Amino acid sequence: MKRLIFGAIVSMSFATAALAEEMKMAVTTSFHNSGLAEILLPEIKRDLGLDVQLLVVGTGQAIRLGEAGDVDAILVHSKKAEEKFLAGGNGTHRREIMYNDFVLVGPKADAAEVAGAADAADALQKIAGAEAVFVSRGDDSGTHKKELSLWKAAGLESEDFGSWYNAVGAGMGAALNTAAGMDAYIMSDRASWLNFGNKGGLELLFAGDPVLFNQYAYLPVSPVKHGHVKNAQAMLLEEWLVSDKAKELINGYQINGETLFVFNAKQ
Repeated sequence: MKRLIFGAIVSMSFATAALAEEMKMAVTTSFHNSGLAEILLPEIKRDLGLDVQLLVVGTGQAIRLGEAGDVDAILVHSKKAEEKFLAGGNGTHRREIMYNDFVLVGPKADAAEVAGAADAADALQKIAGAEAVFVSRGDDSGTHKKELSLWKAAGLESEDFGSWYNAVGAGMGAALNTAAGMDAYIMSDRASWLNFGNKGGLELLFAGDPVLFNQYAYLPVSPVKHGHVKNAQAMLLEEWLVSDKAKELINGYQINGETLFVFNAKQ
């Protein structure tokens, strides 16, 4: 009898797993590195019976995957690129979900005196003026796009920088590892920095300027342009992402007592 009962339970478990629907979502490395996905995905599967397969890339690559119809939705953080994606007929709409901020990280000695900067532009000017070693994502990600816009706002062009500026073409975690190894300055999203375990001699030096605001948005891929995409599942996921449960999980996610994201979806 016990064997029969155990066999029935196993059969039911496999049946439940088989019933779970799947969809693909391209997400940024900064979102993945934060650890929040490990909190949300099991709850999504439990509540919706939806197995969300993540493709972890930079924002630029996530948008290209959406344009090609290789994913059902994207979760990214570069508003101009998102608006261009929609203008091209590649997505149905844009829904803001949550935000955090970008921070400037660097060596504790802080030879460029970034910690005393008046604002983000001043901080970057100090780094460039000192020709202090700087690591850039260099990967067309949302973070990279933001960094380039901040250099420009500070009256500087990254193309003119010397060997002190290192564009590594890597995700947030790998770029932080490189910065730690080089004892260099780097711009990171706060969530990735807090969840980064190999800080070495680096510390957070500058934050708080409103221009460092970092909004994440969800965009379902257009089923008109790509008839095979799973729009029904993408819409189901969106409704969950803006729900009270998602709000509680996102706002409640902390590392060492610090909140990593703030839910701001309009419900």
